[in-house]
Amino acid sequence: MPQKLILIIDDDNRNIFALKAVLKAKGFECLSAISAQDGFSVLEKHDHVDIVLMDMMMPDMDGYQAIAVMKKSAKMKDIPVLAVTAQAMVGDKERCLSAGASGYVSKPINVDELLKQIENFTK
Repeated sequence: MPQKLILIIDDDNRNIFALKAVLKAKGFECLSAISAQDGFSVLEKHDHVDIVLMDMMMPDMDGYQAIAVMKKSAKMKDIPVLAVTAQAMVGDKERCLSAGASGYVSKPINVDELLKQIENFTK
């Protein structure tokens, strides 16, 4: 079975580093970008990304805006996006899902929950 390819979009390199370490240990292949615009460039170059882990709070273009752009793009609209947010406030999950995210995880990330969601959306 080929490795699943995950794109991590987060403006904090420490988060990217931690997520990559966990995901690679679990057998996933990872790409990363430190902004939504960088992420779009990566998606243009790689047409076999299975899922995007999108930090929702980023400068310039936040995750909500980035998901909206992806949903309008013929090439990107079908790629599942898992919203990753530090603000686990009431209504956050619903806001992410209504913005077009396929799923939602809050920081600090529960690895088992993250893996379960990745499996659900990349079958």
